[in-house]
Amino acid sequence: MIDQIQHAWTWLHSDAASAVLIFTTIKILLITVPLILCVAFFTLWERKVIGWMQVRKGPTYIGKGILQPFADVFKLLFKELIIPSEANRVLFYLAPLLALVPAFAAWSVIPFDAQVVLSNSNAGLLFLLAMTSMGVYGIILAGWASNSKYAFLGAMRAAAQMVSYEIAMGFSIVGVLIAAGSLNLTRIVEAQAGNGGMFEWFWLPLLPLFVIYFISGVAETNRAPFDVSEGESEIVAGFHVEYAGSAFALFFLAEYANMILICFLASILFLGGWLSPFPESWGLVGTAGWWWLLLKANFFAFLYLWFRATFPRYRYDQIMRLGWKVFIPITIVWVLVTGIMVYCGWLLPGE
Repeated sequence: MIDQIQHAWTWLHSDAASAVLIFTTIKILLITVPLILCVAFFTLWERKVIGWMQVRKGPTYIGKGILQPFADVFKLLFKELIIPSEANRVLFYLAPLLALVPAFAAWSVIPFDAQVVLSNSNAGLLFLLAMTSMGVYGIILAGWASNSKYAFLGAMRAAAQMVSYEIAMGFSIVGVLIAAGSLNLTRIVEAQAGNGGMFEWFWLPLLPLFVIYFISGVAETNRAPFDVSEGESEIVAGFHVEYAGSAFALFFLAEYANMILICFLASILFLGGWLSPFPESWGLVGTAGWWWLLLKANFFAFLYLWFRATFPRYRYDQIMRLGWKVFIPITIVWVLVTGIMVYCGWLLPGE
């Protein structure tokens, strides 16, 4: 045992280990930095789209509106971080990190192309479920550590809502892994390849699961019309009512990173990921590539904004009823239907 520890210690200090560490760090930065920039410009796009839908212009002042996200970042970073006198200081600081770290860690198994992925894990779906489930702990701790009744009520709402819709999301993913026969996200995309283009993707045979997955993802990220945990007309601002400055910015960053993650996952699991919607025989437009994945993710991101500008906030009892009495029964039934289709040969990966 001692010899094994010494061998591991020697390897960690070798040149090979240093090269692996540097290479991995570069790959992590190549994912993290663009993700942060995407979050910044997603907020700008959100303001613009909602402004257009409400016959407004949106941000136009700082850099003609283009630099508005960076102005918001500087404002948040330089604002004072005020801690309530009766709050638990350690958990108050820890909660934003518990929300942010899983939101970024989940991206380590997201494939952007056939060979472009940080960790091509054979248990990628299980890792994703674990990471997305951990985010609720940051929200609960934020509500409890703030020692505010509004924050605690918002945290309890968010926790119940996220747990409820995680079940429906989980069953939707079970249908995908039955159809693909793998937990590896790259293989799931490859299982949707074929000569029929978009008609080979899982969205067609798994349409109910596809719709439920994305709606559950909207609820999971506490976005309108499922934003009862942050209902300003009821509980001021929900679980982060006592947060300001950089701590609030971390919650903000985690929420939008999770939104973008749901958009990418919906594209990978149901819409063929980087595969082209057109047959390969169509030439250039039938060529697979990362740009197709970005286009599909942008479509789902637009739906997030469309929902916020269109639908009023649901009551809390309506949200719970939709999750437990509608989505979960439908997903259970369709998982059985998917199993029957695979068993009978009606749904074969890659064919």
